[in-house]
Amino acid sequence: MIDWKRVEELRDEIGADGFAEVADMFLDEAEEAVAALMAGLPDDKVEGQLHFLKGSALNLGLSDLAAICHDGERRAALGHGGVDATQVAAVYRTSRAQLLARLNDVSAA
Repeated sequence: MIDWKRVEELRDEIGADGFAEVADMFLDEAEEAVAALMAGLPDDKVEGQLHFLKGSALNLGLSDLAAICHDGERRAALGHGGVDATQVAAVYRTSRAQLLARLNDVSAA
């Protein structure tokens, strides 16, 4: 799920061009983080990648992605095993597709 109110607030705060730049940067960096998780990171690196994804996702209103990253980050911090990278990747891809589809619809209007 995406918090569209947060997306609109951020776009209003930084302008359409600034928002597009922030969204592009997040998607590029998130793609790298998800790929790193999928490739298998050492346990001491997993928490940091999840923390990055969580914070960026919250900023852009990607609440489902933020929630799954928060849970994984918490588990990693407590030493309760790794994160299901496949699940993180699936939620990221779904969130990414929803965000891009909505942004493309708004741009086309």
